[in-house]
Order: sequence, then C-alpha cells, then structure tokens
Amino acid sequence: MNKKKYPKHFWPVLVVLSLIGQIAWVVENMYFNVFIYKMFSASAEAISLMVTASAVAATLTTVIIGALSDKIGKRKLFICGGYILWGISIISFAFIRTDVINQLFPAVVNAASVGISLTIIMDCVMTFFGSSANDACFNAWLTESVDNSGRGAAEGVNAMMPLLAIIAVFGGFMGFDLNKAESWTKIYLIIGISVLIIGILGIFFVQESVAKIPENNSLFGNILYGFRPTVVKENRLLYITLVAFAIFGISIQVFMPYLILYYNVTLNLENYVIIMAPAIIVAAIVTAFYGRVFDNYGFIVAIIPTVAVLCLGYIILYFFKSIPLVFIGSLLMMCGYLCGSAVFGAMIREHIPDNKAGMFQGLRIVGQVLIPGLFGPSVGAYVLRNALTVTNDDGTASFIPNANIFLAALVVAVILALFLTLEFYVIRREKNNGEVQ
Repeated sequence: MNKKKYPKHFWPVLVVLSLIGQIAWVVENMYFNVFIYKMFSASAEAISLMVTASAVAATLTTVIIGALSDKIGKRKLFICGGYILWGISIISFAFIRTDVINQLFPAVVNAASVGISLTIIMDCVMTFFGSSANDACFNAWLTESVDNSGRGAAEGVNAMMPLLAIIAVFGGFMGFDLNKAESWTKIYLIIGISVLIIGILGIFFVQESVAKIPENNSLFGNILYGFRPTVVKENRLLYITLVAFAIFGISIQVFMPYLILYYNVTLNLENYVIIMAPAIIVAAIVTAFYGRVFDNYGFIVAIIPTVAVLCLGYIILYFFKSIPLVFIGSLLMMCGYLCGSAVFGAMIREHIPDNKAGMFQGLRIVGQVLIPGLFGPSVGAYVLRNALTVTNDDGTASFIPNANIFLAALVVAVILALFLTLEFYVIRREKNNGEVQ
C-alpha cells in the first residue's frame, strides 16, 4: 500500500489540537466538581446535576454540529472558531468567585448558590464550544485527513492524548492550593489562554480536510439515521454493544465525579497525585498492549478480564483505606476502566456499517456520554445522600464522600456482566450463522 503524503504541519497539528483539547476536558471532567465543592461547598446533588447537564450539552452539540459540518463540508471553521470560543469560555471561570459575585450582585444573600448555578451554566456553555470544536469536528477532520496507510498511527497518537492530559493536569496542579480562589483563577487563565492561542494558531496551520458531501445530504436525516428501527434491526450486535458500553459508563460515572474528593477529603491525601499518576501510567501501558487481545482473540475473551479486574479494584477500594491497598485498588480500577473502554471502542468501530461512521457519531455519544452522565452521577449522589459532613471555616457544611460509591459502582458492574451474557449469546449465534467474522 502506498503511503499518503501528509501536509507539512499535519502531525504537529494533530498532537497539539488533541493534547490541548484533552487537557481542557480533564479540567472540566475531573476538576469542576472539585472547584464548586471547595469554593462553594456544593452538595453531591449539585455535582451530579452539573455532570448530567454537561453530558446532555455534549450529546446535543456533537449530534447537531457534527451533522451541520457534514452538510457544509467544512471542518476548519468549526475547529479554529470553536477552540477560540472554548478558550474564552474557560477564562470566564476565573471570574466565578465569591468576592466578584458579591460586587456584581450586592443584594444576593447566598453567593455560594449563585456560584454553583453560574458554574453549571458556564460548564454547559464551555461544553458546547468544546464539543463543537473537538468531539464533532476535530475527530471528523482527523478521519478525513488520513487514509488506511496512516490511520493506525494517527489513531495511536490521538488515543494517547487523554492519558497524557491527565498526567499533565495532575502534575501541573500539584503546586496549587485548591482551597484558595486565586489558585483556581490562575488555573483557568492558564488553560483558557492556552486553548485560545491554539485556536488562533490553527487558522494558519490547520489544512482543511476534503469532506465529501453526499447527494441528498439532509441535516435531520443524518442526525436521525442511527435511531431508525430498520437500522437497529440490521445492526443489532452494534446496538447491544452500545447498551453494554453505556452500562459500563454508568459504573464509571457512579464514582468518577467524586474520586478526587474521596482521595483528598476522605483519605486526607493532599498529594493524591502519588496514587493517580502512577496508576494511570501503568494502566496506559497495559491498555496499549491489551488491544492485541481483542485483535487476536475477539471481544468475548478481551472483555471478561477487564470487567473482572474492574470489579476487583472496586472491592479493594471499598474495603481498604491504607495507602498501598488504595493504590492497588486504584491501579486495578484504572486498568479495567481503560482496557474496557478500548475493547468496547474497538468492538463498536468494527461493527459500524461502511461509509456510515459520521451518521453514527450521535448514537455513539448517547451510549458513551449521555446515558452514563444521566444515571451514573445520580446513583453516586443517592448513595452519598446520608454521608457525613464537615463544617467549613465560613460556617457552610460539605459532604464527605465515602466508599459506598465503589460498592454502587460494583453493583452496576455486576449488572453489566449479566448483560454481557446476552451479547455473548448473540455473538456466538451470529458466528454459527456466518454473520460475524
């Protein structure tokens, strides 16, 4: 196969756009909850609401903007403009502070409630710009910019970035006292300005991909294609896998919004990076090699160990509080999480119909983001409804996350295991019928 010759700046553009975008998502997914908890004493219900609202915003944005960019046949405009507006929206969080709120709204009695509301609203705004630029259009641009000779290399680079982003954010945040408002101001300014600058530079370095606009290209037709009953019937294994992936995501989202708070507040680990960073690095290495299990032995053999390891991690995190065992539990949990995500992702890509990848992006987001974001944090908030509280210096009370979040996540993982037996049955039946390779 002849290798495609890529534009001079293609690989640097891929690395920078992907990494900076993932860094912004890490801040949004793992630190906004810490922000409203520490700055405004947010409850578990408020954190759950924010995660859910963001998931809905991400899903609707990806579905609509992805279909719109398909119809227009342009990606660069959405990518560069989206990154610029994404950066500005992140900078705006630097001004969501109690002292600023009191100055702007002197009649407000409870500045903390206003701060929580503003954070949730701006999270949705930020998610709109981020999902438009990154989830919908950057990923479409990447798909169209490479051919089969370079797709594996490009996907390999792109797949590394979420892990590198987590390490970069955790390492970069070590020097900040997250109990101080000025620390958050600096964080949002640094991240926001970085995303903004990348958007501006993209105007000069991003080369427009060649998007093929199909005949009879309908915006609403593209949006709704994956939800048609006839399409579901023709691709039942794909939809069963999406349901299983959604249950898997619910299990992860039961504890993930509260994970850093659990380390920091419950276990009193100010430097929780000593647990998270090594666990993520080892899990990333394991995941990089584990993909071969799927390639060589298929979905059934690949997914069973990941779910088992995930459950074992939950069990250890639920029963033990000592640092060594918490590290082991976190490592197993992260390995199960990352390897499971990779296996489900590969299974979904394998069963998306040819030439229909764009039309299924909205459906993928529903299974990967919307359903887990709707149900996971709500389950977490429910099990924490009677959690112990601590009184802050300003007289407000904050909940203390407990290990019940891991028990609840384990219950959902058991439900996943039961559902997978149905998928295994369908896979074997279709193999016997010659429908699955």
